[in-house]
Amino acid sequence: MGQYQETQPGESAVPTRVRMLFVIGAPRSGTTMLEHILASHSMIQGGPEPHLLTPLAHLGVWDKVDKAPYDHILAAESQRMFVSQLPRKELDYWDACRAYCDVIYGRYMENVAGEKSICLDKTPANALILPFMMKVFPDAKYVVLTRHPLAMFSSFANSFFDGDYEVAQNHNPIINRYVPAIATFLRQTEVSFIHVRYEDLVKDPETWFARICEYVGVPFEQKAIDYGKQQREDDRPKGLGDPIGVQQHTRPSTGSIKKWVEDLLADPARLRLVRDVIARVDPEDLETIGYPLETLWKPLDDAAGKTVVKGKEKLTRYRLQRRLIIRLRDRARKGGPFRKALEKARLACDVLLRE
Repeated sequence: MGQYQETQPGESAVPTRVRMLFVIGAPRSGTTMLEHILASHSMIQGGPEPHLLTPLAHLGVWDKVDKAPYDHILAAESQRMFVSQLPRKELDYWDACRAYCDVIYGRYMENVAGEKSICLDKTPANALILPFMMKVFPDAKYVVLTRHPLAMFSSFANSFFDGDYEVAQNHNPIINRYVPAIATFLRQTEVSFIHVRYEDLVKDPETWFARICEYVGVPFEQKAIDYGKQQREDDRPKGLGDPIGVQQHTRPSTGSIKKWVEDLLADPARLRLVRDVIARVDPEDLETIGYPLETLWKPLDDAAGKTVVKGKEKLTRYRLQRRLIIRLRDRARKGGPFRKALEKARLACDVLLRE
């Protein structure tokens, strides 16, 4: 898998199809933990988030990039006209996209996978281009991981924005973006998938990992669940991913399931914000991802009236960096005598705060 046919000088190597496995989930929904488990399997090559497919999806035929360094409208129209003159029209375009992906993922596997035969990609932003991925990877395996939306957003705000819910929502409204996209995918029947809830996975990892293995078509390996004992972070390919949470444990943990309840009970302003966020989500989408509106607030209602004592978060180098970025961004947003320089600083901070 990921191998290339032997060629003569001057000929192009023709890639074979790579067996692809995608973990689909929003930021802070447990995808890095699941990736670590899967990557501990003897047949699956994991690694950091490659972010390869989102740019490819926005080249022009499928979608566009409003601020791309080219005329995106002209490119989109020109590519559509060009593609319309190919022998098989859009089918040829999808073949070209698949060939690109086969080369990129295939050579990655050649370089790092050893005897492993399945390539795993868990980039969270892939959840926002699933219709495109279904065209390019109709035969891939898709593991869809969902988490309680409020737990997900609480973790997102605390991990990347020093607990500032408002800044987190303004920067990236992950509930409003990811819940509808993932729900739409879960309702389709064109490609296969398995849907796993984060809470179910951490409570009973053996049962759910066995189901995932069966779906992917690999034997169940109990030891992979103890991912912290199977791999060292220093041995993994470098790249983006969860910088803090997954390193605190060596296997799935239930410790973070209800942290969001403490967060909201301790701060009425946060509660008002997330109630407004949830009000803008289609109840059908919430039910589809596994968290119906009628039970969504139950953990909070059950804890109402109880005294909440929040422990202090451990101050790490990463958290200090995030605080500095947020404060610099806020100062740059307000402008001042050095407006142009501050605008560049704000843009740089926005890039650093991306998921």
